[in-house]
Amino acid sequence: MSAFLLTACNSAKEEPSAKAPNTSPATATPTKTKAPATPADPVEAAKKEAIATYLSHWKEVEKRYADKAGKAGDLKKYAAAAALAQVETGAADMRKKNAIVLGAVTVDNPVATSADLNRKIPHVILSSCLDISRWTVTDLDTQKPASLPKNRLVRYVIKATVEKWPEGWRVIRDEPQGKKC
Repeated sequence: MSAFLLTACNSAKEEPSAKAPNTSPATATPTKTKAPATPADPVEAAKKEAIATYLSHWKEVEKRYADKAGKAGDLKKYAAAAALAQVETGAADMRKKNAIVLGAVTVDNPVATSADLNRKIPHVILSSCLDISRWTVTDLDTQKPASLPKNRLVRYVIKATVEKWPEGWRVIRDEPQGKKC
């Protein structure tokens, strides 16, 4: 392989201290190129998407329970089947009791315990610690917190099933395990 060195003509005299740096191909700094992106592991990607859907689901659950009309939130974007029915029924029961639930739910340490992407409807099983200690049942008339049993479980393990539907990931089951976390 041969190398060509092109120089520009300059009518000014070159001074010894103003010499151009050595630009021969052998000493030139190589141009950095990006390595092609490797495709993400589909199982790990599915787990991350399922967890993100689950966290978004709980934000929508908070909105539904806090709305006295029972319409707030976009639950159908994140939940379906038994999980959707469970939220709809729970929020409706609160309204029948003239109550709403205010505050925040925290989903701690959501972990995908398994993933099966080879099913007709791929799914991921999640386990997390649901913390409802800052979620307050509030009487609509008095705007005061309702009296609840002191020994109720407010931080507990919950197992969820999240499926990939044509419209995206959906929580289809959300099952408290009756264990403290």
